[in-house]
Amino acid sequence: MTGGVSGALFLAFATLVDPGDEVIMGDPFFVIYHHAVKFFGGVPVHADTYPDFRLSAERIEPHITKRTKIIILGNPANPTGATLNKHELTAIARLAKKHDLLVISDEIYSVFNYESIPPSMASLSEDVLLVSGFSKSHAAPGWRIGYAFGPSDIIDEMSKLQQYSFVCAPSPAQAAIIENLELDTTSVTDEYRRKRDLICGGLSDRFEFAKPGGAFYLFPEAPWGTGDEFVEEAIRNNLLVIPGSIFSDRNTHFRISYAASDETIRKGIDILNQLADSPREPDHKA
Repeated sequence: MTGGVSGALFLAFATLVDPGDEVIMGDPFFVIYHHAVKFFGGVPVHADTYPDFRLSAERIEPHITKRTKIIILGNPANPTGATLNKHELTAIARLAKKHDLLVISDEIYSVFNYESIPPSMASLSEDVLLVSGFSKSHAAPGWRIGYAFGPSDIIDEMSKLQQYSFVCAPSPAQAAIIENLELDTTSVTDEYRRKRDLICGGLSDRFEFAKPGGAFYLFPEAPWGTGDEFVEEAIRNNLLVIPGSIFSDRNTHFRISYAASDETIRKGIDILNQLADSPREPDHKA
């Protein structure tokens, strides 16, 4: 048990990453992956996954070198909502085995799978460190309850580091989560599938995007300007979206969270469509 998935990732990289070690991740990537690797002296290596955002074995393999140690993936992924299927996951597991690499599989959004439920990466290979938690599935982000599951030698070292840093995940929250482990989340999945379809349908005429298979994010291409410029204009219109440049080497997209009420989603759709129809001349004074 860890202090959220972020705590699990921090302990994993502290245990596994030595200066100069390379960690391959898809681009776009969850921001913690990139910066936590750098924090421990590692080198984050970005495998481009545009435009469908699917991290495949074919996209990973050209980036493998003698310094590569880990492949990390989120399934479903933040910020794109892309979800890999069994065939894609199996190919990555085989590639990792071929090159003697560990796969870190972040499955925090596993409850939010809308088309089909892919297997856990941990069911396909022994060389997998699975990290997940209850922030999303049980609507408990502030409770900081996550977990890591994987090879015993790695878990043992992560436990030592936790004992002398975080000490433990909050014990009252652990006890509360145990009481809810059997919670049926089917209705939650159904509700967010409907929200996914609502926002995709509302933006499909004016925006280019890959329909997410999971999580609760959409990662559209900005219809004009850079991703940052479009986000600045959205914020000026009282709509908070996140620039894609935070998650990527590219500055072309932006992230929407549809973990919101239907009313808020509809307001956001209206504002985004109005902005798409009214391109603003970029301010290049800077």
